[in-house]
Amino acid sequence: MRLKQPFLLLKEILMILIADGGSTKCDWILLDKKGEEIFKTRTKGLNPAVFPEHMLKQRIEENQDLQGVKGKVDKIHFYGAGCGTETPRKLLQDIIANFFTNASEVLVKEDIVAAVYAATNEPGIVCILGTGSNSCYFDGENIEMAVQSLGYVLMDEASGNYFGKRLIRDYYYKRMPPDIAKKFEESYNLDSDEIKKNLYQRENPNTYLASFAEFIFSNERNGYFYKLVHEGVQDFIHTRVLCFRQAQNVPIHFIGTIAYFSEDIIRAVAQPYHLEIGNIVRRPIDGIVEHYRKNVLKVK
Repeated sequence: MRLKQPFLLLKEILMILIADGGSTKCDWILLDKKGEEIFKTRTKGLNPAVFPEHMLKQRIEENQDLQGVKGKVDKIHFYGAGCGTETPRKLLQDIIANFFTNASEVLVKEDIVAAVYAATNEPGIVCILGTGSNSCYFDGENIEMAVQSLGYVLMDEASGNYFGKRLIRDYYYKRMPPDIAKKFEESYNLDSDEIKKNLYQRENPNTYLASFAEFIFSNERNGYFYKLVHEGVQDFIHTRVLCFRQAQNVPIHFIGTIAYFSEDIIRAVAQPYHLEIGNIVRRPIDGIVEHYRKNVLKVK
């Protein structure tokens, strides 16, 4: 833990802990009342719509940075995947409140809210392309969702798990070029029993599927990878951007690792629809912190 102030002084400071959580990872940053960073840390993913209660607890409790300040944090604001409906949101809120025993405020909201904070303070469409995918319209004050997300099985176009499924299917249907298939075999355990076990018997199938997407972005771009990503981004634009009537009148912002590494393809897909691409942010936590400094803590 990279503390910038001695532990003995922490109890004297009103502190706010901000978290941006997905299914794969969760970034936490602790600020004092002046907006100064005390530390950053990371846990494994904390999606309450996917992970069971005991796993959510374990992932928080095993982080030593959070253990070190659990009784000293005044406010926790958590923004995460799977927190868009009441039951999983309340589950995670209770877990966090029971861990940070002295907190006067625990807020848990959907990750799309944090994406907006990280991307813009002006009207626009904000999209998430990470382990999962999502989108909303932000009018400068309020967030409008055009489609209720049904998660990685039915939706999540252009997400990590979407591309993971595409890669595995292409490999088994022998649609993957032989040289790429050989490299894919060398990079992952593609035994059919192993894949089925991870998908149907073990926890976190969405995170498992998303782990394969790294193969696309850690290898040199070629025609096969370009076509794969292009089709995924096109699906996303059709289903999650053009559904907003404002799409051709406001910037379209993107948040997440998949978006960051696909910027050229996003711009190419958007061009025929006359869409304006705005900010593309790989890690939203830094933008969230700036939002808090300016709009919540009112730091000049």
